[in-house]
Amino acid sequence: MSAAISCQQVTKVFGDARNRVTALENVTLEVAQGEFVTLVGASGCGKSTLLRSIAGLDAHTQGGIQAGGRPVRGPGADRAMVFQSYSLYPWLSVMGNIKFPRQLAVHTRDCTTADVEVASGRADALLQLMGLESVAEAYPAQLSGGMQQRVAIARALMTRPGILLMDEPFGALDAQTREVMHDLILHVCALEGCTVLFVTHDVEEAIYLGRRVVLMAPRPGRIDSVYEVPLPGQRSQEMKHSAEFLRLKSRIIERIRSTSGMRTDLELLQKLSRRAAGSEVQPSA
Repeated sequence: MSAAISCQQVTKVFGDARNRVTALENVTLEVAQGEFVTLVGASGCGKSTLLRSIAGLDAHTQGGIQAGGRPVRGPGADRAMVFQSYSLYPWLSVMGNIKFPRQLAVHTRDCTTADVEVASGRADALLQLMGLESVAEAYPAQLSGGMQQRVAIARALMTRPGILLMDEPFGALDAQTREVMHDLILHVCALEGCTVLFVTHDVEEAIYLGRRVVLMAPRPGRIDSVYEVPLPGQRSQEMKHSAEFLRLKSRIIERIRSTSGMRTDLELLQKLSRRAAGSEVQPSA
């Protein structure tokens, strides 16, 4: 199966020679067509930087990035990005927000009646797929967080991108809404046939959604390890309680602690706590 996303020895440096920060160093990653891959790791390990570089929003310093077999030199209609903040246009209705990318596209060339009809039909289909028919004419301020993110995902899918890049899209949602969104995004992406690269801090979320979990380490940002997820393609919430799921979750969390120095910090705190407790013991008379 050919790669939808190919990153080869990607390095990203911020700042000048005096204030140089290497956000990514020699990152090599391939994501197959139709694959759902999740990125995890401690804060500062470059997950979002890598995603933005693939989206073409940030230019990488060295190495090569290809999307659909073509070099990434900027944003493109073949890639869509969904952020943690919903980034909806508050003056547009739900339907207006969903249609916006297609309307923007058709206004950059001679627009025919057929173009308008295609855009309208696509928007109607996405509205139904995301369960938003009842709020089609509502405005973002009238919607819950979960509904706003559904609109953002529908808008991202409007132009039929082959690649969907998601940067902690469910991070601001409550636990119950997140579970609903997990099943929804798996269903939608299976129907659309798109490739997904999904950034999250939530290890449980990463395992449940991904076919592979890619763990990144900080200072500098790099790929530390890759975990195949031993679960069937058809996911269900009950799988989160299985022994395989819990073992993998434990392994990944332990590795994140090791690569980030978090475990060392915890051990130091435990030592300091024991010393403090010992100093409080008064000698007997």
